[in-house]
Amino acid sequence: MSLTKKILLAMVLGIVIGLLLNLFTGREADSWVQVYLVAGLFDTVGAVFVASLKLLVVPLVFVSLVCGTATLGNQARMGGLAVKTIGLYLLTTAIAITLAITVASLLGPGLGLNLEATGALSMDTDLSLKQTIINIFPSNPVAAMAEGNMLQVIVFSVLLGVAIAKSGDKGEPVASFFENLNHVVLRMIMMLVQLAPYGVFCLLAKLFASMGFGVFQDLLFYFLTVAGVLVLQCLVVYPGLLKLLSGLNPLIFLRKMYPVMVFGFSTASSNATLPVTMSTVEGKLGVDNKAASFTLPLGATINMDGTSIMQGVATVFIAQAYGIEVGIAGYLMVVLTATLASIGTAGVPGVGMVTLAMVLQQAGLPVEEGIALIIGVDRLLDMIRTAVNITGDAAVTTVVAKSENLLDEDCYRNRDA
Repeated sequence: MSLTKKILLAMVLGIVIGLLLNLFTGREADSWVQVYLVAGLFDTVGAVFVASLKLLVVPLVFVSLVCGTATLGNQARMGGLAVKTIGLYLLTTAIAITLAITVASLLGPGLGLNLEATGALSMDTDLSLKQTIINIFPSNPVAAMAEGNMLQVIVFSVLLGVAIAKSGDKGEPVASFFENLNHVVLRMIMMLVQLAPYGVFCLLAKLFASMGFGVFQDLLFYFLTVAGVLVLQCLVVYPGLLKLLSGLNPLIFLRKMYPVMVFGFSTASSNATLPVTMSTVEGKLGVDNKAASFTLPLGATINMDGTSIMQGVATVFIAQAYGIEVGIAGYLMVVLTATLASIGTAGVPGVGMVTLAMVLQQAGLPVEEGIALIIGVDRLLDMIRTAVNITGDAAVTTVVAKSENLLDEDCYRNRDA
């Protein structure tokens, strides 16, 4: 059985067993099944698996990006690559939240709830543009790696790679060292990915054993609206942009990215999925490491299309639920705020809820009450958002690589790559 089929089987078994455990022991939190199996074995194995994936993220991004930048050599080309990548990421984010607000306004998931706000609007959302720009540049690269601040790691890696490229003969031994180290890190990733089915099974079994489906009853319309827009973004917007901007067959792209989407869904973390995303984009889609090593880590850090969709639908849902008129101007500010926030809150734990607080405050909606209203179903939506985010990262990477002649089209078209 292929690894992809093993992961799919593990995902299905994890969901089924989790729901069965919730059905029979959901009301008995102190039962041995919940204590020793769900909160014990499943939670431990799942947490160790995700921690192991995250362990490799900083070494992978640092080493791979240094190799790619050093190989590019030409600083002007690196600048063009960066401008295209960031521009496309911002474009897809703006499209995502605009689509979310439009669909939610048409469907009206919050109409009829008739809730009353008590005026709780306080939440720490002090993330100014000035501070965002300052935070991108590291004062201590070792501290940035220790804290997992990916934007700062990316900046340091690019600077080091450019310096190696401009050092001539003296830079060649350093470049060779990083090439060899990159090979070792990729081997570590492949060793860990072989254990993915077990980690996926435990993560999903624990999640569904803890939640069940009861939590969705009151928020079903909201949940389906967010999920529907996420699917629309993933299966219509990204393939459309891929076809329009590169001329490549989007069906091949979706077929090859499908296992990565499943993996991202199970981990609910773009960073944890990054090693798998990079190996798939380079090995199956044919993107050169020079492009992938820059665009994918940057996308995992700043490209929050799935989160932006949640924010757009949640803003309309909460406004409708509390009977507050936001207006076209208000929604335009929501689009702008959420697009900029996708960069401004990079690397912040619980980034979706932090940026949602900023968006709700911008729109004049109750922050704490609004978040409390939707947080019950956010864990599962977060899993779907992650699958969408990594698909967007890969689509932008493919488009940018094609425009820079860094795409092996024979590999892209090869079903067996």
